[in-house]
Amino acid sequence: MNLIFSFLIFPGFLFTAVIGCLASWIDRKVTARVQWRVGPPILQPFYDLVKLSGKETIVPRGGAKLTFLTTPIVALSAITLVSTLTWRVLLSPQTTFIGDLIVVIYLLTIPSIALIISGAASGNPLASLGASREMKLILGYELPFILAIFVPVIKANGIIRLGDLLAWQGANHIFLGSLSGFIAFIVAILCMQAKLGLVPFDAPEAETEIIAGPYIEYSGTPLAIYKLTRWMMLFVVPMFLVVVFMGGINFSGWHILWGILKYVLLLVIIVLMRNTNPRLRIDQAMKFFWGPITGLAIIATILALLGL
Repeated sequence: MNLIFSFLIFPGFLFTAVIGCLASWIDRKVTARVQWRVGPPILQPFYDLVKLSGKETIVPRGGAKLTFLTTPIVALSAITLVSTLTWRVLLSPQTTFIGDLIVVIYLLTIPSIALIISGAASGNPLASLGASREMKLILGYELPFILAIFVPVIKANGIIRLGDLLAWQGANHIFLGSLSGFIAFIVAILCMQAKLGLVPFDAPEAETEIIAGPYIEYSGTPLAIYKLTRWMMLFVVPMFLVVVFMGGINFSGWHILWGILKYVLLLVIIVLMRNTNPRLRIDQAMKFFWGPITGLAIIATILALLGL
């Protein structure tokens, strides 16, 4: 019963969904203010979910119906699991398991893989084009992202347990405070932006080019699930970086405020990047990740091996 509660209520689905919707509202509100608009009310994301859930679900003719309808659920389940594991580490570091870091990295790729399968299953050529771009983008950012995440592992003498990484940072210093950790953190932020599918790495969706990419045939509840998944990722992925690089959140006294500010800082960076950069073409994004970003990740790894 405790595991079911953790997955469905706190710190799993319900908790993550609510915070994710609020993070989405902050993103949309700040974006609107940058453009001298008023922006939506705070409950707008919840209104959108309810409205979409009440609309008819249409499956395209010629599409793979079962795959088309189940992939959004797979993506939502994966990101819920990541949130559950991350917050169990924050609340009780001793309850985690060896290798949970590797499991989280694996689970974070599933929403993108589900999106690729969704685009292919819809039978729409524009959706297939968006899926192809998403596939290339994963091939671009996943290597530097993994290298960046494993810089703290190297500095902590091979620890691959999130709870032990938090304990190491508490006993020594946060990984962001070292040269290799700082470089890896910059790489991880840029890869996070691509993982979230936000500007300048939103080529798979690219509304002005291919309408909505893999989402083009989705409607009703499946579309609501995909939107909710993206909003939840806006909360979960930055929190994962807070745990790995910034020492997590200390729930004692005023320290909890500092922990919240860590997440807010990353959210502000996400919003600023989204509003101050043009969209990159998919070939430009690939060159960016396979060139300077992978190079920086390798440099950070070498510096970590040297103890810097």
